[in-house]
Amino acid sequence: MTSAQRLAALTCAGLVATTVAGCGSVTKAVTGSDPGGAIVMGTTSVTNVLDPAGAYDNGSWLLLHNTFQSLLKFPAGSSAPSPDAAQSCEFTGADATTYHCTLRSGLKFSNGHPLTAQDVVFSIERMKKIADDNGPSSLLDSVKSVEAKGDTEVTFQLTQPDAVLPAKLASSAGAIVDHQVFPADKLLSNDKLVGSGPYKIDSLETMASDGGTKVPGKVTLVANDQFGGDEKLRNKKFTLRYFLKGSDLKAALDTGEVDLTDNSLDPGAGAQYLADQQAGKTAVQVADGDSSETRYLAFNTKDAVTGNPAVRQAVAQLLDRKVLARDVYARTVQPLYSVVPAGVAGHNTAFFDKYGDPDVAKAKQILTAAKVALPVKMSLTWSRARAEGAEAAEMKKQLEASGLFQVTVTQEADWEKFKKGWKAGSYQAYTIGWTADYPDPDNFVAPLVVDGGAYHTGWNDPRISDKLLPESLKQVDRAAAGAVFAQMQNITAEGVPLIPIFQAKSFYAFRSNITGVESTVDTTGVFRFWEIGRSK
Repeated sequence: MTSAQRLAALTCAGLVATTVAGCGSVTKAVTGSDPGGAIVMGTTSVTNVLDPAGAYDNGSWLLLHNTFQSLLKFPAGSSAPSPDAAQSCEFTGADATTYHCTLRSGLKFSNGHPLTAQDVVFSIERMKKIADDNGPSSLLDSVKSVEAKGDTEVTFQLTQPDAVLPAKLASSAGAIVDHQVFPADKLLSNDKLVGSGPYKIDSLETMASDGGTKVPGKVTLVANDQFGGDEKLRNKKFTLRYFLKGSDLKAALDTGEVDLTDNSLDPGAGAQYLADQQAGKTAVQVADGDSSETRYLAFNTKDAVTGNPAVRQAVAQLLDRKVLARDVYARTVQPLYSVVPAGVAGHNTAFFDKYGDPDVAKAKQILTAAKVALPVKMSLTWSRARAEGAEAAEMKKQLEASGLFQVTVTQEADWEKFKKGWKAGSYQAYTIGWTADYPDPDNFVAPLVVDGGAYHTGWNDPRISDKLLPESLKQVDRAAAGAVFAQMQNITAEGVPLIPIFQAKSFYAFRSNITGVESTVDTTGVFRFWEIGRSK
């Protein structure tokens, strides 16, 4: 069966059509071009929850950035938040513990309800009250209270200085929801969402995930005629399609079933499209650029084997990132030597500075000095990777070639089980990816290495959690925090709760009649659907 046939079989068997209440649209067939003229974008970043209070992954935020407003937003190519639903925002004291915003007047949700300061308060309080295990409420932990004054004034009182609150509010964690629609204490179903962004959801179809659960498979958006922001739409209808496999996404792009992809193509496919473009073949083109997408090898530091710092340091001494980037990822990624990626303020090369190039003798010295029995028997678990199993296989090859390790590689195909596994401490070493919620070094250090981090490594260093990180949060001028972040990166390289492997390059592939892709590829992590058009 060809890739296109597999795609057709998947969509016919796995998709269940549902229409958003009150939109009155008729769901189209999943395969083939959309007769309504929608631009269709494909992604393999499958998600299951779209309510902002429970959504905290690439697949959901890709959609939420385009259907909800926040007080602030990230303009293209900028890491400094600027007003969105707000007219202005500022810290009102020198200690970064009080933050005040004035909203634009006359804003509305797509259902016509007014968007006021009361909705902002409701959204923040709801996020914190629900505190969904898989949601972004932790980004708002510093918020002690939020109060409205009239319809346009909002004031945040913080428990401690938090200079990155503006960046957090510019992410989908700050999405403003309609208090007349969303329940205060539970998530709203995906087919009932209402926002105030440039687009509104017209229809939603579900598909069966690898684990058999129903997840969004196709979401069709139309221009929100109530939108009161600055963005000018170059299209009136945009469809986002989710794919379980990169090969199916490529097949859909080749046949014209999708017009463009995000950065989730298999590495070989992205590299081949780029090579074809350079050779003058232009049916499919590529916009490549910077990305804040990163990849790490994480460790369970409470495990009997990987809990030994010497074992983790030896792995850091052996892994050859250059080979992984060249042979596994076809140069669609670049080696990463710190928890904070290049292009983000404060980045350094802490792991290279400490370990240098791969060196078997140095790794053996680390292990023997700690009296670790050789070879070290260790398991490596993975679930999702753009290079599929080739990534873990290359890591196993490199570690075992040293004679110092015996590595068992396993795949947990079900993503939800994988998340539960790392949370429960079921794995010794496991590969995971991270894309910034906001382009600030804080969003790599705080969520990844403090108190075990989002991937539950079990590691914490009080020098970071109790001293350096709080110090960095007092710096409203984020450039001034660079020296503090350098110290935190160096400490992480010493303790090795995780090893940075690579930083992805952005490879957005698109059909030759699609325009505007280049203008929305940057390190902010926001893909702006409204910038995409179709040439005549």
